[in-house]
Amino acid sequence: MSSSKQNSLFQNAEFVPPDAIFDVTRRYLADASPDKVNLGQGTYRDENGQPWILPSVRMAKEAIGECGHEYLPIAGLKLFRDEAIKIALRGTKAYDDGRVATCQALSGTGALLLAGLALKKANAGITTVYITEPTWSNHDLLFSSLGFKVVSVPYYKDGAFDFKSYVNGLKEADSTSAVVLHACAHNPTGCDPSRDQWKEVGRLVQEKGIFPIFDSAYLGFNSGSVDEDAWAIRYFVDALGLEASICLSFAKSMGLYGERIGLVSYVTQSTETARTMSSILENVQRATVSNPPAYGARIAATVLSTPAIAEQWSKDLITMSGRIKSMRHKLFSELTSLQTPGDWSHLIKQTGMFGYTGISPSQVAYLEDKHHVYMADTSRISIAGLNESNVAYFASALDDAVRTVPRG
Repeated sequence: MSSSKQNSLFQNAEFVPPDAIFDVTRRYLADASPDKVNLGQGTYRDENGQPWILPSVRMAKEAIGECGHEYLPIAGLKLFRDEAIKIALRGTKAYDDGRVATCQALSGTGALLLAGLALKKANAGITTVYITEPTWSNHDLLFSSLGFKVVSVPYYKDGAFDFKSYVNGLKEADSTSAVVLHACAHNPTGCDPSRDQWKEVGRLVQEKGIFPIFDSAYLGFNSGSVDEDAWAIRYFVDALGLEASICLSFAKSMGLYGERIGLVSYVTQSTETARTMSSILENVQRATVSNPPAYGARIAATVLSTPAIAEQWSKDLITMSGRIKSMRHKLFSELTSLQTPGDWSHLIKQTGMFGYTGISPSQVAYLEDKHHVYMADTSRISIAGLNESNVAYFASALDDAVRTVPRG
């Protein structure tokens, strides 16, 4: 009796390397060094380097109590949807007229996914999605996986927003194009357009008929003010009268990382179109996750809809954004004291959770191998991972890497 090895159905499958950012965390957790520093994953940490449950979230959880575990509707918790879109669009005519379709999503990633699926389902004629170079690593993966052609536009140069190159790149887009715009706290560079630059980008988007998709993961977390951070969204929708998709996440701004609470919305030109887009969003939600998680949505809705808790949340946003700003200045001060080669002023000009250091991949590898400092090989660091106990250590390690390892 003879036996032969049967071919696997998956014999032509190719191994997919692990996600770079999550793999940084994996290596960090496996490191036994007491001096290790994790500047990879984008999660807020307090002054002791520990996860922080926002006081406003604690208050909301107490208010919710025993809330049951029944399914939510396909579009999600209505109170959450109503309150979440209000923080992005309050004061705009589109919001006041009810020309906005909303659907609860699995954080920012899920919101972008539903936005892309809805564009396909709506037969909007969008075939190409423009993103920044660099950008959050999931943008390319997500939209290319949905079948869109993804085009990267230069965004960053010499420690600053490369406005000229970015605008020139967008001039290639047309009415078959969408563009992913970071509403604030550009990930990974921390370099946002000025208001005048936003107006120029908006003029170009309007002139070329490009559809704007706002990735809004940091409203309130960036500056400490939701209204300040939502300015670009409201300008495009209200001043320019554009249709748009707005993708919100409450992972960072409420510390609800594991609850996966987000919102996708479509601003349209009529209430009738908004109803149509609502039906499409429900349809693509049903085809993916069926209906979204309830507990985190109840937390977020309670924070946003309860005046006393909302007031505390405003204070929490200032606490988080303020600590991150102070760490930027502390790191810059340490590097200045060490007379670290190069100009590091870009670190205090950038905003938001992330800093783009500008060091080379070989210097990043050196930091990990010698100093147990973990970060993305793009040179992006999570400023929230710094605190009074490790910022001097990181600055010293960075100084050593810059002096020891040639950029090439």
